[in-house]
Amino acid sequence: MPSAFTDTAASDSGQPPPARRSVLGAMAAAAAAPALLGLSTQPASAAPVKPLALPGGGDLGPNVIVFDPSTPGIQARLDQVFAQQESAQFGTGRYQFLFKPGTYNGLNAQLGFYTSISGLGLSPDDTSINGDITVDAGWFGGNATQNFWRSAENLAITPVNGTNRWAVAQAAPFRRMHVRGGLNLSPNGYGWASGGYIADSRVDGTVGPYSQQQWYTRDSFVGGWLNAVWNMVFSGVEGAPAQTFPSPPYTTLNTTPISREKPFLYLNGTEYRVFLPEKRVNSRGTTWGAGTPRGTSLALTQFYVAKPGVTAATLNEALTQGLHLLLTPGIYHLDRPIQVNRANTVVLGLGYATLIPDNGVTALKVADVDGVRLAGFLIDAGPVNSATLLEVGPTGASANHSVNPTTVQDVFIRIGGAGAGKATTSMVVNSRNTIIDHTWVWRADHGAGVGWETNRADYGVRVNGNDVLATGLFVEHFNKYDVQWYGQGGRTIFFQNEKAYDAPNQAAIQNGAIKGYAAYKVADTVTTHEAWGMGSYCYYNVDPTILQHHGFATPVNANVKFHNIMVISLGGQGQYERVINDTGSPTSGNTTVPSVVVNFP
Repeated sequence: MPSAFTDTAASDSGQPPPARRSVLGAMAAAAAAPALLGLSTQPASAAPVKPLALPGGGDLGPNVIVFDPSTPGIQARLDQVFAQQESAQFGTGRYQFLFKPGTYNGLNAQLGFYTSISGLGLSPDDTSINGDITVDAGWFGGNATQNFWRSAENLAITPVNGTNRWAVAQAAPFRRMHVRGGLNLSPNGYGWASGGYIADSRVDGTVGPYSQQQWYTRDSFVGGWLNAVWNMVFSGVEGAPAQTFPSPPYTTLNTTPISREKPFLYLNGTEYRVFLPEKRVNSRGTTWGAGTPRGTSLALTQFYVAKPGVTAATLNEALTQGLHLLLTPGIYHLDRPIQVNRANTVVLGLGYATLIPDNGVTALKVADVDGVRLAGFLIDAGPVNSATLLEVGPTGASANHSVNPTTVQDVFIRIGGAGAGKATTSMVVNSRNTIIDHTWVWRADHGAGVGWETNRADYGVRVNGNDVLATGLFVEHFNKYDVQWYGQGGRTIFFQNEKAYDAPNQAAIQNGAIKGYAAYKVADTVTTHEAWGMGSYCYYNVDPTILQHHGFATPVNANVKFHNIMVISLGGQGQYERVINDTGSPTSGNTTVPSVVVNFP
């Protein structure tokens, strides 16, 4: 039986991996050639010495703030960052808090925008906070619908009053957490909320969504679940409520077909490493409850630790050397794509590290290779239109990656909001078997640089590869289709969408003879597809008379299946005529009551 924990400091051949070999080779060369140490013994005519390769490892930069239980002033530092980030929705601050294993007492870590908090143990229970990790909405009058871009991972918390408040919206993952008590997903005063995502977590008490409009929970344990508003979806969750959609609107799958948890930074003694959880099939419950999680580990010295200001050319050189990328918090401007060509490469962001393509390039491209892991960063469209912002696999990719898929986890894309941005298609997935595990792809409806043509973005996500799985797919406000699915064998568990608010009139969204572009379109050539727990909402506040024919469009085929889907008109600002194709009742008036279809066909 294989070990539950494998150190991958050496390759399968028994030799150090490429990054380690380059370092060892440089050390050997230095020992043999004093010139490399600045003690030249060569004649003046000798050929110049090739510079040392880019180093792996190093410090994590000023915006990664590390605590241990003896650190003085932890609460003051948490409060200082929160005061800066609480309402900085489109600011440039980026922060990552890391807590070394141990016990911390009396803390309340309030999280603002672009702030991540994580433990550094192999298990959440290695790092215990007797206190709270709080997200509330006082900055926005008790409305939590804009509490985006923050995260909590790999910690155990014992809330002071027995229940922790986590009132978030999109792009705010709660991963690998142990709540020794209950979890309240609504803001103080039970104002509006529009989240969210939980994975690989245990909540000993009851989860109370209260005002949360929708939520997806994957591979976790909950001691109870209080209520549902529009769309609550569970896969592989012990303690989840039974399947009862549409009343109450619970969609419950006993297992998740395929999952592989997000990579995470941890400490092995005093050494930083990155843990890579293994793939699970038909998974249920957490990966860590029975002890050491199963997977492999990489030393930080196998990563190029990137800092804001580094060029795309340097990042690509690091990848060419065989290093992985650790993106420390900050803004990274790119004049060319980051190109991931090597199988099993990890690109991991801390503290919402943000990639901005400045001149219309694609921010990141992945070759048609096995096992790439993209996790924990934001891509912000630049002012010059990009044809795409993220490409997973080149056009025509066809290799089978079922044994070792690529994963895209907590990778978020934004067009506008922080300034004018444009992209024709935000995310394109060409590689087979890719797992998209929690993304929010968002054409901004508020902030700077927002307008029907100002932040033009016709398409959100396009899936061309076969056998792609999406778990937790949030895609909103695109000028045309939000999701287009061309690959065979695709599956989506949980989808949340709002159509673009700012369409100026009916003509602007007319799709040939059809009124409006579907939120989720399965191509007519597709013969196998399945989706569960899907919602599309409209709020055409510029022209409330706009009619959207349907939220979902699909070929009619016994092997193309939709379960538990809905459309909603928010306050009567625009209406849907049908739910899927020509099936389902229209929305009506300003009642904000879902129109549902339980199964199609």
